[in-house]
Amino acid sequence: MYLQHISLKNFRNYLRLELDLPQGVTVVQGRNAQGKTNLLEAIAYLATGKSLRALTERELVHWLAFEQEPIPYAEVAGDVLRDGIVTRLRIVLTQQGGRGSGSGLRKVVMINGVRQRAIDLLGILPIVLFLPEDISLVSGPPSARRKYLNLLLCQIDREYCSHLDAYTKVVTRRNAQLRSFQGKRPDPTLLAFWNDALVEHGTYIIHRRQEIIARLDELVREQHRILTAGHGRLRVEYRPSLTLIPPSTQVPKAQLALALAKEPVAYTPPPILPPHKIRKRFQETLNTLQREEIEAGATLVGPHRDEMAFLLDGRDVRTFGSRGQQRTVALAVKLAEVQLIEEALGTSPLLLLDDVMSELDEERRARVLHVVRQVPQAILTTTDWDVFDADFLAHAYCLQVNEGILTEKTPDTP
Repeated sequence: MYLQHISLKNFRNYLRLELDLPQGVTVVQGRNAQGKTNLLEAIAYLATGKSLRALTERELVHWLAFEQEPIPYAEVAGDVLRDGIVTRLRIVLTQQGGRGSGSGLRKVVMINGVRQRAIDLLGILPIVLFLPEDISLVSGPPSARRKYLNLLLCQIDREYCSHLDAYTKVVTRRNAQLRSFQGKRPDPTLLAFWNDALVEHGTYIIHRRQEIIARLDELVREQHRILTAGHGRLRVEYRPSLTLIPPSTQVPKAQLALALAKEPVAYTPPPILPPHKIRKRFQETLNTLQREEIEAGATLVGPHRDEMAFLLDGRDVRTFGSRGQQRTVALAVKLAEVQLIEEALGTSPLLLLDDVMSELDEERRARVLHVVRQVPQAILTTTDWDVFDADFLAHAYCLQVNEGILTEKTPDTP
């Protein structure tokens, strides 16, 4: 699988772009704020139907479109080749009511010329994107890690995405129902209805998160070992808000940290619970928390409150890790994700690395580039050609971007 061509119209600082992309490695060089990250964002938007950077989709539309176009719009389109078949993806954002109307944007997603839902894009062009701000995956709030898990799982499991969408809606409506019971006798029929819906969708999400984090733990451990030449043992731990293992059988935290700091064989990860056990535990917990949830007017347990931790030699990297360690862990996670998606879908994802090399030492750069060379297609951005060795650049397709205009470039020319 690889992206053959991408077309942009009025997207971010690109007024017009038609770009053929080869297999292998593409390197895009340019000064800051010229459009390097915007290109990667456009590809990610085409793959997922969502911007991973913009707060609102209005930010994606070039400002000149709102001044010059009768109907302001932005368009991202691309051709994806897989198993000899080309799939045409296209997303169009249009200002409803025309220029100056003040109305919102309408988004239309098309696959091979047929209008589809945004969720239908997932899996056609699987991607792994690493941005400098992705250090928040390790150092940021739990919501950053839940967002990461959701995007990963949605790309490889469309059923997960459907359950996630339904679960999010159930939580919102259930919270409203809980607030309506405050100061009143709760209706047991209504409570049972919303509890059943929450458990149905939440069980699937929790089960799949257990599975994916267990595999991610194995892959991340190996990638981190490669990046650091074996310095430090990294583990990924799922911390659901729902207590899946009875407290009497849990390993004390001090003992767990000690086990993690020793040889990997000294630590046995928790078992993956089957759905029927998760469902039973979820239902019991909701019954126990009924009064507290009504008083709070909120759902206090479930996947929307889950957490994931990265433990380096038994210590949480978010709390105890340096910025360099956090960045290395985040990069190891992204490189492991490439393997995970390939296992799940039978095809390697498009790897997008935004200015990754600038903060890595020479040894870690070499290890990252070794992984990059293994994938069918990768796009890397940089401000400086010198972070790559001459041999790597000689085998890459090199582009330079300046104010949203891409030109083919030979790195050693002035």
